[in-house]
Amino acid sequence: MVVAGFDGHATAGVDRAAEVLRAAAGTVTIRHDLRGLGEGIVHRTVRTAVHETSEVLELAHGCVSCTLRMDLLPLLCALAARDSVNRIVLALDPAFEAEAVCQAIESVVVSGVVGRVDGPAGRDVRIEAVLTCLDATVWLADATGDQTLAERGLATAEDDRTVAQLAVGQVDFADALVALGDPLDRSRLGAVLARLVPDAPVAWVNDHNDLGAADIDSLLARIPASSRRGRTFDAHAPLLRGQPPLGTDDGVTLIEFAASRPFHPGRLHDALDVLFDGVVTARGRMWLATQPDEVVWLESAGGGLRVGGAGPWLAAMGRAETDVVDPARRAMAALRWDDTFGDRDISLVVLVHDADPTEVRQALHWALVEDDELRLLQYAPELVAQWDDPFGEWHADPCDTGDSTGLPVDGTAGQSKSPRGEAK
Repeated sequence: MVVAGFDGHATAGVDRAAEVLRAAAGTVTIRHDLRGLGEGIVHRTVRTAVHETSEVLELAHGCVSCTLRMDLLPLLCALAARDSVNRIVLALDPAFEAEAVCQAIESVVVSGVVGRVDGPAGRDVRIEAVLTCLDATVWLADATGDQTLAERGLATAEDDRTVAQLAVGQVDFADALVALGDPLDRSRLGAVLARLVPDAPVAWVNDHNDLGAADIDSLLARIPASSRRGRTFDAHAPLLRGQPPLGTDDGVTLIEFAASRPFHPGRLHDALDVLFDGVVTARGRMWLATQPDEVVWLESAGGGLRVGGAGPWLAAMGRAETDVVDPARRAMAALRWDDTFGDRDISLVVLVHDADPTEVRQALHWALVEDDELRLLQYAPELVAQWDDPFGEWHADPCDTGDSTGLPVDGTAGQSKSPRGEAK
């Protein structure tokens, strides 16, 4: 079981949820305190209903990913081997991203554990659910702002992640939610959550001390069988997950934007400003005229945005490559296949809470190539390749290179850059 939460009442909610879950026989809770990460120090606490051990870990390189690889994953393997342990609860520090942790459990090879053959921790444990606590009084403000974790005092200056990225990401990856506190506009917050995570049951609790075993048991029982339970979605999976409301409630609505022609990179660079005001999040696949072979992935949260590669289009692959592609992706591509451009297209979903959907659509439509530019792409692609492209080189910090598993360091979304050319 993974319990996540970001700052404020949510952090207290994580501790309370861990306390409640720990009362069950055979349950162990793990909590890493990453506040000293900048000095290479991590405080780790392991608790059962009757016992507690605390250790101070010194890391040669203090980062979230090192904590995962060097301590958390081996510890999971060691605990799973004990007959007395029936369930492990990970009470995540706010700097941990639930999705990155779950991805690491499933894919990062753990070596050096005595009596165990090297392999991912997911071979020994399965993720029962991801339970996210959110501070209902400030979550929407956090999710739509542009403050960095360092500015909030929750990370080192080298960590360029934003508050919005974590606030949105922790909720987006949840199987169930605990909303703590009494928000000024519960209706609007509820409308956002219903569209962001439509399948996740929500428990509204005024104070974390009111959160009890019955609340958590009820939430876990209401999680649908189709829930993620730690699984990461492929970039080519459907963007509308579950069955979110498609109408507008309290100014909150989902915008679907699709196009069968590419974006002009320069105009898209200018148009992306529309995603930074009144928008909770946007994500999807893009076709850039200057990068005809690469699926470009866009993901935003509040005032921060990441753009990165998501592999080649099917039309740019050889036969041997397409043969191993997910059949569902091949089937969807066949439905929209174009004789000239193949499966290349644009598919975006934008969740707005205080923006004009018409203005968002108009800005994105303006960024598409015009007819003469599309003809140029068809008959003289070498000339289009010479256009100025603000997205031409993905940004990768030295700490963001990942390892052989592809796990990005510090929970980031991999190689990316912001529309302003700055790491976000």
